Amino acid sequence: MSSVTNIYEKQRLFFNSNKTKSVGFRKRKLIELKNTLINNEADILSAINKDLGKHYYESYLTEYFMIISEIKKTIKNINVWTRPQRVKSSILNFPSRDYLLSDPYGCTLQISPWNYPFQLSMATLIGSIAAGNTIILKPSEYAPKTSEIISEIISSIFEEGHVNVVTGGPKVATELLKLRWDHIIFTGSTKIGKIIAAAAAKHLTPTILELGGKSPCIVDQTAKIKVSSKRIAWAKFINCGQTCIAPDYILVHDDIKEKLIKGLSSEIRNLYGKKAIDSESYGKIAHIKHFERMIEFISDEKILFGGDHDRESLYFGPTIIEIQNSKSKLMKSEIFGPILPIITFSNEEELREIILENEKPLGFYIFSEKRDFIKKMSRYFSFGGGVSNDCIIQFVNNNLPFGGIGHSGMGKYHGKYSFDAFTHFKPFIERGTWVDIPLRYAPYPSSFKWLKKVLNFFT
Repeated sequence: MSSVTNIYEKQRLFFNSNKTKSVGFRKRKLIELKNTLINNEADILSAINKDLGKHYYESYLTEYFMIISEIKKTIKNINVWTRPQRVKSSILNFPSRDYLLSDPYGCTLQISPWNYPFQLSMATLIGSIAAGNTIILKPSEYAPKTSEIISEIISSIFEEGHVNVVTGGPKVATELLKLRWDHIIFTGSTKIGKIIAAAAAKHLTPTILELGGKSPCIVDQTAKIKVSSKRIAWAKFINCGQTCIAPDYILVHDDIKEKLIKGLSSEIRNLYGKKAIDSESYGKIAHIKHFERMIEFISDEKILFGGDHDRESLYFGPTIIEIQNSKSKLMKSEIFGPILPIITFSNEEELREIILENEKPLGFYIFSEKRDFIKKMSRYFSFGGGVSNDCIIQFVNNNLPFGGIGHSGMGKYHGKYSFDAFTHFKPFIERGTWVDIPLRYAPYPSSFKWLKKVLNFFT
């Protein structure tokens, strides 16, 4: 029996012991986790910095603080979230009390990515623990230091069989996917997401897939150039562009193209200085394979800004590319790096044609001072989540669900949505015995007009 299978069998035994069915048990473990995360803040931020070159400030805001906020909210609300939910009864079942009972799925598998290695591992882990599941977490092999600190924290808190961290590459993931899980969540590329979905389908296992796609950023002729440029540059180049909801490409109106390019160039310098390679606020590409992918993207393209890179340090500078049409290789797949293509449009028909050539995106951004235009665009296109006059901030609010649609994913999480995502809400009816109305029993009457009137009255 392999080590992976051995861990899996222990998780089955642990879940069947019913320990996780206790809300008090879940809450105590979440409190322990919160306290341990607080005590290990410096080590967590240091690990992220070593893996991705992120400034401690950026890691605190985009990874650590979001998790502390998430776990505090979950601890505060878990007693309410797990209560039986009373629903209106049907007249056909009179007398009865009808409920939805929250029930954990069981043994769950979580495969997390390298771009936000701490935040994207812990956010769904918190929801799954709160729901009462056991979890095997496989963090990314491309963020080894963060994976190591997560493994140390988890092993110090959770019993073997409750939550386990399994490290390794594709071979380990393949071995895990051969097992029968009660739920799987994966965050990563659409290509790998399809493999996960196929493996889950063999056992009819429910999945949450958080993928990505080509998230458009529309800038019309009424947009305020300075603030728009600042917000787009920040959202695109934070974490060295390795953010699944970052604006993937800009669609700018002909009339303001040059102004926007000038504004973006200026704001990039304001963020990272004249040489981003010397900036402590600018990160690095996660691994060499991804770095080489960035190099391929800019070959034979018209570079308007940046394009500088250093293979040894995995530095790839903020880069703006002008492309003439949607047939460019930069438009064939999600970029997921610090390269920002710019395409112009002159009317809404062109805008629609370009956006609809791609699959439904995870993010959608509109910069405009025209409320009617914003409303029209947000209603017309399908996307995971969107913002007007800013980018990526939809992820910050844990009162909003986060998730994709179509090729950008399925399912959603964050806050209460995380608890719901890992919970099966099973209907249950408590039927009274003090009266038994004979309407449903045979022999059936030949005429039942009076019954129709009664039933229609109550519906």
